[in-house]
Amino acid sequence: MSACERAAAGRARPATVLVVEDSALMRELVVEIIEGSGEFRVIAEARTGYEAIRLLHEHDPDLVTLDLELPDLGGLDTLGYIMSEAPRPVVILSAHGGAEPTLRALDYGAVDFVVKPGGDERRNVEALQARLLDALRAAAMAQIANLPVVIPERGRPHVRRRRRLVRTPAADGSPAYAVAVAASTGGPRALAELIPRLPARLAAAVFVVQHMPARFTRSLADRLAGVSSVRVQEAAPDEPVRAGCVYIAPGGVHLSLARHDGRITMQLEETPPVWGVRPAADVLFAAVARHYGPRSVGVVLTGMGRDGAEGLRAIREVGGWTIAQDRESSVIFGMPRAAARYAREVLSLDRIAPAIVERVAAGLELR
Repeated sequence: MSACERAAAGRARPATVLVVEDSALMRELVVEIIEGSGEFRVIAEARTGYEAIRLLHEHDPDLVTLDLELPDLGGLDTLGYIMSEAPRPVVILSAHGGAEPTLRALDYGAVDFVVKPGGDERRNVEALQARLLDALRAAAMAQIANLPVVIPERGRPHVRRRRRLVRTPAADGSPAYAVAVAASTGGPRALAELIPRLPARLAAAVFVVQHMPARFTRSLADRLAGVSSVRVQEAAPDEPVRAGCVYIAPGGVHLSLARHDGRITMQLEETPPVWGVRPAADVLFAAVARHYGPRSVGVVLTGMGRDGAEGLRAIREVGGWTIAQDRESSVIFGMPRAAARYAREVLSLDRIAPAIVERVAAGLELR
């Protein structure tokens, strides 16, 4: 049950929030933002992890905002307790440069994260306000059942391989197919399930747009690379696209494609945001549709909003294959719901990697 459903089932009231923050100034700002929204109500404030656990049981909040840099019991240990003993949606407040612990927090079950403003925190309150309220809205809609602890390990089972699934790409490494993947809230967890299940010699390049800041996308790529058979890296400008590689779009720029000397290369563009985000999946999906036509696969995973829907339509219209994650396995069903009308298949998360592999293999056999 989501936090919104919990609130509606009991009484008409704003969703309640436990604010856990070591910094008195940041805690005051967060409380002001939440209380001023009219959408949420701060039910308690904690400075330490131990205090947070006590207040969690005393007040039973719908949502939690959690600082990772806490005295005594650390933020990750506090999160581990919450998700194992009293599960509910948690939004992380991440310090600048805290990409690795933040991604670990997403593994441990956090719904989303918000980067704290640098410098004078009060001067950056508007940016913090917009991002924090968006994250809380997403958290309030999250399905708790889809937030178990997920810590991927190398050697996990992959899709069963057959000779036709690992057809050798062109001699120069160019992929026969392209797979475009969109994800937002809940996406890092979904990607940690999806990417390691792709075989190393997949005759396709895989492009991923995950909505998050730049330094976090690099850490995400490194983490996925450590648990996957395919190569995973952050996309780089003008680099030729190769089969069996997964390219993560850097935060802050759109990922597109271009053709140079007969090879398709990646392009990073600082053009305006689409749907309020950059990178945007619609930009990537449109580029994949243009350059790969019917040899393209589009996948829209969990997330808020509708980024990826128009791009999935473009891929379907050029004859490519289109997939949306189903409601039951999504943390947030916003993006997949918007894209479902253009999806040839709506699948649970565990069925998407096999579907990609089978579609690429089937397309190769038709060539």
